[in-house]
Amino acid sequence: MKILLICENIPAPQLGGLGKHVVALGNALLAAGHDVSLMGRSDLPYADCAAEVGFNGPFIPGFGNPVKGWKEGPMGLFNPWKRPYFARQIAQAITAHAAGFDVLHYHGHHPMVAAYVPAGLPFIQTRHDQGSECITHMRFRGGDRCLALDPRVCGQCAHPSPGVVRSAVSAMAVRRYRDETAEAFAQHPVIFVSEFLRDAFVRAVPNADMRKSHVMHNFVDEGRVPRAQPAPGAPLRVQVVGRLDGAKGIVALAARLAPRLPEGWELHVYGDGPQREEMRQLCSDRIRWHGHAHHAEVLAGLTQSSAVVVPSLWEEAFGLVTLEGLRAGLPCYALARGGTPELVRYGAPGQLRLFDDLDALVDGLLAEPPVPLTALGGESADTELRLAELLDLYRRLPARSVHAGAA
Repeated sequence: MKILLICENIPAPQLGGLGKHVVALGNALLAAGHDVSLMGRSDLPYADCAAEVGFNGPFIPGFGNPVKGWKEGPMGLFNPWKRPYFARQIAQAITAHAAGFDVLHYHGHHPMVAAYVPAGLPFIQTRHDQGSECITHMRFRGGDRCLALDPRVCGQCAHPSPGVVRSAVSAMAVRRYRDETAEAFAQHPVIFVSEFLRDAFVRAVPNADMRKSHVMHNFVDEGRVPRAQPAPGAPLRVQVVGRLDGAKGIVALAARLAPRLPEGWELHVYGDGPQREEMRQLCSDRIRWHGHAHHAEVLAGLTQSSAVVVPSLWEEAFGLVTLEGLRAGLPCYALARGGTPELVRYGAPGQLRLFDDLDALVDGLLAEPPVPLTALGGESADTELRLAELLDLYRRLPARSVHAGAA
């Protein structure tokens, strides 16, 4: 099959989790014998980021920065026309390059793109975050997860005291955003990476037509995930990976562990972000911050680890770090939020340890030294299994003969 993957997070000097997933998918499809191209942003030089991206096929610069401008920050509101404008731009770029492709697969932050892609094209999108109903994609406000459904509340994410006018304009933006997303989901197939993610959208938009929706968990190349085998006598190593911001909870975890980390334990943190200075201040001989690292380095760290901790305070849509930890045979500590509880199937009984809050997680981690499994348990989440599911969905898309002249 000839497949075009589209992602506005690529290229980037530091590739995030979404971009890494798209590249891993593209490379797996290439390895399986498919003809795969990747479309992304045109405002960054791909050659400068090619090593970080690591995609083995051709790149197509398709569109500019799909978030820049419109002065929402200074105005303190969400603009009802901004996101539809950028969604239309991305859709136009996809349509312009559609001829000859059997599949157009979008992974990004503008779910409404599908509302602007012609119905006859073989388009499908995957939703990786809560951006189907939340303009910030995070559902995280005031240092904790946001469970509000009323669009009038959403203005508080644009301004701490939005007032009547700002609240009304932001609510209008959220309503339009959700309405166009529902239209997009009714027009083209959509994959959610967890049952939680699909259910979250339906709670916010209960009348949406979800007949073209599917749930497909993310995958991991189990041949590349090393088995945890800490060296005898080495320090007990706990690994944490993620962006250093409030939603990920990594700095909050390190702050709680700093005065309590037992002798002979080490916390190893991989990632970068706006809380880097706070993280730097917490560093010691037992709290090591590695900064941004290539995926291979992160995976290599699992070999000497005894546990993985995912302290996310927001509701993770899926949690690839958790999945990798489970398939490496490590005990994984996380909050019982979002799509994380669905991952229990990929580990042995008791391997995924869930807690109500961060304090309980820290207590659970320190209750007794974690020990890696001697044998893997649970279901496989290997790339090959997911590709079979995905290719089955691809084959149900409109035939290329229908759209060959659409561009």
